[in-house]
Amino acid sequence: MELDLENPLSNFHHFCPATTAPSLFPVESDHMAAQNYIDSLGTGDLHVSLRREAISSISQFSCKLGPFSSYLAINYLDRFLSSRGMLVLQQSKTWVLRLVSISCVSLAAKMTKTEFSLTDFQGDRGLIFDAQTVERMEYLILGALKWRMRSITPFAFVSFFISLFKLKEAPVIQAIKARAVELIFKAQIDTNFLEFKPSIIAASALLSACHELFPLQFPSFRRAISSCSCVNKENMIKCYNSMQEIDMVSSSNTPANALDRHVSSSGSEISTAGATTVTSVTQRDIKRRKVNDYGTIIKWSTSLRSKSEVLIHGPL
Repeated sequence: MELDLENPLSNFHHFCPATTAPSLFPVESDHMAAQNYIDSLGTGDLHVSLRREAISSISQFSCKLGPFSSYLAINYLDRFLSSRGMLVLQQSKTWVLRLVSISCVSLAAKMTKTEFSLTDFQGDRGLIFDAQTVERMEYLILGALKWRMRSITPFAFVSFFISLFKLKEAPVIQAIKARAVELIFKAQIDTNFLEFKPSIIAASALLSACHELFPLQFPSFRRAISSCSCVNKENMIKCYNSMQEIDMVSSSNTPANALDRHVSSSGSEISTAGATTVTSVTQRDIKRRKVNDYGTIIKWSTSLRSKSEVLIHGPL
């Protein structure tokens, strides 16, 4: 059955016809990288560079599959390396890491039922792996992940948190969701976000999007998410601040490689015309600041203030 990242377990078990986001909170940690792997990335520049190289390969291999397949493949990569694949990061042979990367992409394509061929994946990029070699690596990855391939990612929680905002205007919902998804893609590349649960990343991305697009309504958005008992407020503040930092850095740089272009284009693929308009205005006008608590609000521009009042009629 095809995997939908927004509803990863829906209709998967015959005894569970509809899986809702609240039921995913207790098991989301099972779909995260192990702590020892996260610690190794925090202390070794070599491991970070190798991970970056693997992600770049995944981006190249999955460029024709769409951003969500790429996201799923990177999730498999991190979970595999944190389970039994740390030896891969210690290999001097780069082809091993390349094989892992293409196998993760292949598995992601199969899970999302995306048509592909290994020839299309590998193109003219040097060493070509045959189907049997990739299949053997796929089985190693499947074993390391304990066959939990229906990954619970931040996308599974986005609609749930948005529903807490009690919004009625479709353009507003689309604008917030599109911007949050864009931030989630950016966060996956940064190793600092591996420590946060998918739900925390989703909540932080939505808060950041709301803060950026509709600052007048931000206190209401913040109270809505903070009211959720499944959200660790301290971790969310930490994740939110980190997300603000990477967004400011990435917004000031021109995409320099295939991975950046792939992530940058994902927002435009899912945005509506209204969402794109709001986002373009925001990037030009907003001056963001890091906040250490939810009592401090970032500065907003006069022009964006008037636009948010037009889109949202009255306080939420």
